[in-house]
Amino acid sequence: MKTHDVVMIGGGHNGLVAACYLQKAGLDVLVLEKNDWVGGAATSREMTPGFVYSNCSYVCSLFRPEIMRDLELPKHGLQVISYEGGAVFTRDGDYLASYRDHDSHRREFARWSKRDAEAYDRYARDVTRQCRFIQPLLMRTPPDPFSFKPRDIGELLFLAKRFGTFSPEDMAATLRFWTMSISDFLDEYFETDLVKAYLALSGIIGTALGPMSPGTAYVLLHHYMGEVDGSVGAWGYARGGMGAISRALASSFQAAGGTIRTGADVMKVLTRNGEAEGVVLADGEEIRGRTIVSNADVKRTFLKLVDEKDLPERFLHRVRHFKMRGSSGKLNIALDSLPEFPALPQGSNCIRGDMHFTDSVERMERAYDDWKDGRWSADPFVDMMIPTTLDPTMAPPGKHFMSCFVQYCPPKVEGRDWTDADRDAFAETVISQIAAYSPGFRDRILHMEVRTPREIEEEVGLTEGNIFQGELTFDQLLFNRPVPGYAQYRSPVKGLYLCGSSTHPGGGVMGAPGRNAAAEILRDLKRGRQHMSGAHDVI
Repeated sequence: MKTHDVVMIGGGHNGLVAACYLQKAGLDVLVLEKNDWVGGAATSREMTPGFVYSNCSYVCSLFRPEIMRDLELPKHGLQVISYEGGAVFTRDGDYLASYRDHDSHRREFARWSKRDAEAYDRYARDVTRQCRFIQPLLMRTPPDPFSFKPRDIGELLFLAKRFGTFSPEDMAATLRFWTMSISDFLDEYFETDLVKAYLALSGIIGTALGPMSPGTAYVLLHHYMGEVDGSVGAWGYARGGMGAISRALASSFQAAGGTIRTGADVMKVLTRNGEAEGVVLADGEEIRGRTIVSNADVKRTFLKLVDEKDLPERFLHRVRHFKMRGSSGKLNIALDSLPEFPALPQGSNCIRGDMHFTDSVERMERAYDDWKDGRWSADPFVDMMIPTTLDPTMAPPGKHFMSCFVQYCPPKVEGRDWTDADRDAFAETVISQIAAYSPGFRDRILHMEVRTPREIEEEVGLTEGNIFQGELTFDQLLFNRPVPGYAQYRSPVKGLYLCGSSTHPGGGVMGAPGRNAAAEILRDLKRGRQHMSGAHDVI
């Protein structure tokens, strides 16, 4: 029986990133993916003839440019198209436009509040300061603060040095920022509910917290650290859908000699004397590997794939209590024509970006209240986009694809499992909200794919449908992610590593967890890492 150098469990984007780097280092890497396609949550599929859906993740910004260059992803077909703006619709028929250009953005704020327009410069400055502090840490392995190894001490000194560049006032502001709610943070700058609602959305995306919950200010920061073609903070569409990222990664991996097996569902990690030696597939096939890497989340990996007797009880306790609560749903809609939004001026570019209907922080918080009661939000926050306004490859001529990301959607409905009737009722809630702002919207719908946490977990393998493989709260970041003492991509089982978003620096289509995990594996195997670019500051 052949023994591979590395067996990768799961072909999500982080698993593919890690596999690419390991293969380029001269290792024999096999990727095992349970579905008939790769990509995990970063997939594009044709669910109805002629239309390509970005089934789960839907926009691109966080993916690290260093990884794109190292793996030559543009050469393998990846193209990201930035979008210029968006809009928040108000209940009285008006709107707040958003623009990528700072000055245009500021002028739009002034239409609602001159005070908020003035405050926007101060807000942008302070958020950028936080981005500058955290961004270089994304591509570094977090230190173990309880270790006396020279490398850990060096990383702690690196952190201290960066923090030491702040003034005492900035230090205090940073500590407050990391622990405060997005609502409280925005209250310190702005007076207009609509402006605050627009900015607060980045603090709740994918998070089982409301805008008034402590810790959501950092979630906003997590969404601000990306770039498209060197434009910091910009967001865009991957041409052909988000699966284009996974296809480019798979192509780069295979060009380097790697092997991908789809339809290969891993059921168990084989161990001997506390060391990983292979995996068992659902059909009973055993595959041997000197190193096993799991792209699955920390709970799925250690509570389902690894025998509990191979793990310390304290470690298992931490894994069981790692917060991974689903809060999101998704609708993918094929449209017969471009919908109309009477609030927008004719020909407005806002329709090419992200559009929302929640015009106050209080409405967001009430939507979260429903989630806490075990119900999907009666008045949900919907992040709505029409990628085909910029990427016509995703639909037939004259037709359009609409992506709707929805907060809040519980992993269980009032304590019980989702039913198809629940799913349909959830979809109707979202469609009703859109139709209230877009006359004739229902008549344009040709096909619709609805995803609750049930569908997300069953297909993608994300526990409870949590899109970040674990919440991005302060207690689950850096050396606490996923478990203190095991935040450096290793596990209690020798030869078994994690590379998914349960590890530092967390979720989003970023690639950094996969890249960082590969660096640690190569370090343990005493392999060169000259093909891996170091992190660079882009802010």
